[in-house]
Amino acid sequence: MPSELLSPLGSLPDPLPIPTIHAQRASAIRAVVRPPGSKSLTNRALLLAALARGESRLHGALTQADDAERMLAALAALGASVSLHAPGEVTVRGVNGRWPVAREGVELNLHNAGTATRFLAAATALAAGPVTIDGNARMRQRPIGELAAVMPSLGVRVEYLGAHGYPPLRLHPPRHPVKHAALELLTTKSSQFISALLMLGPWLEGGITLRLRGEVTSPPYIAMTLRLLDRLGAVTRSSEDLRILRVGPPDGAAPGLPPFDYLVEPDASGATYFWAAGAVLPGACVGVEALGAESLQGDAAFPTLLRRMGATVETDPADTVRVTGPDELVRIDADMTDMPDAAMTIAAVCAFTPGRSVLRGLRTLRVKETDRVAAIQNELRKLGVRVELDVAEDPDALSITPPDGGIDCSPTAPPVEFDTYDDHRMAMSMALIGLRRPNCFIRDPGCVRKTYPGFWADLAGLCL
Repeated sequence: MPSELLSPLGSLPDPLPIPTIHAQRASAIRAVVRPPGSKSLTNRALLLAALARGESRLHGALTQADDAERMLAALAALGASVSLHAPGEVTVRGVNGRWPVAREGVELNLHNAGTATRFLAAATALAAGPVTIDGNARMRQRPIGELAAVMPSLGVRVEYLGAHGYPPLRLHPPRHPVKHAALELLTTKSSQFISALLMLGPWLEGGITLRLRGEVTSPPYIAMTLRLLDRLGAVTRSSEDLRILRVGPPDGAAPGLPPFDYLVEPDASGATYFWAAGAVLPGACVGVEALGAESLQGDAAFPTLLRRMGATVETDPADTVRVTGPDELVRIDADMTDMPDAAMTIAAVCAFTPGRSVLRGLRTLRVKETDRVAAIQNELRKLGVRVELDVAEDPDALSITPPDGGIDCSPTAPPVEFDTYDDHRMAMSMALIGLRRPNCFIRDPGCVRKTYPGFWADLAGLCL
């Protein structure tokens, strides 16, 4: 057992050695993993519970991660009552559609929690006083101008406290919230801007209508928001192409949502690393629980990409999806528009294929926790893998070509230390390389606490 991976995050060696699983051992792996609750669904459900009437309960939520802690603290600062009973178990007493912010206002420091920053910025339209939103140095480089530009249509005055279009910003809500909103938006850098606005709909008497022009960014995340709102009682309507979206209060009810009980799915983005581990280890079988066909998350479709690369994918009646690695993977040409958070995972898998793979639809990766396109290029280059940008003049595509004969996976392969750029997904993706290639190390392994504090222990479970 790799004892380093089982250590608490604060005591992990840095850089962290990744234990290689040799071919004979790989074929004996039969593992099942349950990642923590979905960050995307947890943040949506927490915000809706905090705005709802009465007391709501979330089960299986993501609560022991940096992003979740930032969101929980922010909701409490805005006036909701939040109680943690056990890991994943949260009770939220809502504010009934109006944050009771004092006249002098409240300041929220959301560090690098992009989801919380976007969702709460829009939700200031329902506040009684001004709200200042700030974050760390990277968050101050992540654009929010597209969302801020439409906030005046909701009666919110936006005051930038630093660079225009970026946090920190102070949002001054209207004295009397608008009763209806009809907004038109061009192609956005993040679908979270769209979801943030949609979640205001239940609290506007006439609802909110969005018309999207240009390319629809990350459609599965918009669909996720609509499906969750629908489950919780809001009235939702959308065109088939998701260009016209409408959300309003429950039929025949006053604006708002009633309290609810909600079971959060495991995180599908976190699951991709374990499905990918099954794919890159010939003969290994790795399953993830509770992410079958009914999942609300776009990344739950990730195993279909691995099937195209030669892996075997099976789903049992209990919704455990298992991936078994082939003797040899095959290259892929894949559009990642619908699952951008999984792009780095599939990039790591592509490093073990013969020939050139192409990944498309990577437009949003430039404005994540780091510039993930540049990070992929930098780190895979350390293995002799060639990563080229602007494939066929497509600025949102890259190609991945391993060296002739493949990555050096011999016992004497020279040590490689992967930088992680304070990005949890870089750490988890690059760890996949170390499962097959000896002498790989992950710098700043504690960065996974952003969304998956137990990742290294779960990874160690493959080696038991």
